[in-house]
Amino acid sequence: MKARFEMTLRRNRAGRLSAWPGGRSGGWQIIYTGFILIMLSFFILLTSFASLDSSKITRFASSFSNAVNVLGGGKSIERSTTLLESEMQLLPKKDLVAQLFEQVRTISQEEELDQISLSRSDQGVVMILKDNLLFDSARADLTPAAYPRLKKIARMIDRIPVPVEIGGHTDDRPIHTGAFPSNWELSTARAISVLRRMIEHHGVDPQRLSAVGFSQYQPLAENSSPENQAMNRRVEFVFLVEG
Repeated sequence: MKARFEMTLRRNRAGRLSAWPGGRSGGWQIIYTGFILIMLSFFILLTSFASLDSSKITRFASSFSNAVNVLGGGKSIERSTTLLESEMQLLPKKDLVAQLFEQVRTISQEEELDQISLSRSDQGVVMILKDNLLFDSARADLTPAAYPRLKKIARMIDRIPVPVEIGGHTDDRPIHTGAFPSNWELSTARAISVLRRMIEHHGVDPQRLSAVGFSQYQPLAENSSPENQAMNRRVEFVFLVEG
C-alpha cells in the first residue's frame, strides 16, 4: 500500500491560499509525536548521566571505606585497597588531603613505622624522618640501619597511588667539603640517595618519584638550639594531591 499524503488548502487573513499537511488533523499529530519522542530521548540521556555519576561516587566511598577500615589490632581488613586517582578527583582538594592523611596514617601503623611524624600541607601529606635515621652526620650515603625502614616506606608508596616528592633538608650550619660545597649539595644528594634506593632496590615506579634539596631554607623551627637544629635536619616524603 502506498503511503498517502494529503494537503488541505486554506485562505489566510490576507486572502492567500496556504497548504496544510494531512488534512484537518494529521499534521499536528505528526509534529506532536515527534516532539514527544525527542523529549523522551532527552530524559533518557539525562538519566544515563545521573546513573554514571552516582556509580562513581558509590565506588569512591566503597574504596575509601576499605582502605581505612581497621581491626582491633590495628590491621586493615583489606590491605591492597587504595583510592584510585580518577575517583579522588571527585572531591575538593581540602577533602582529598584529609582522606589521604588518614590513609597514610593507617598504612604507616600497619607497616609499624616508628619515629616518623605526619602533617598536612597545601601540597598533600608530609611524612618526616630525622636525618640520623638514614644518614651519618654530613654524609649522603644511606646507613644499613636505614634499609628496613625504607623498605616499609616503599611498600606504603606502592599502596598509595599518588606522586611522591622526596625532599632533603639541613640546619643552618655551613658545610664546606669536597663532596658538598654547601648545604644545597648535601640536601640534594640525600634526597637522591633515598630516591635511588626506592627505585633500584624496591621497584617503585620512577615516574611517581621526584627528589629535591631545600638546603637550610625551609626549617621547621628556628636554629636556636641543638634540639631545633636536629629537628630541621630531615628527609620528607610528600604524598602529593594534584589539582
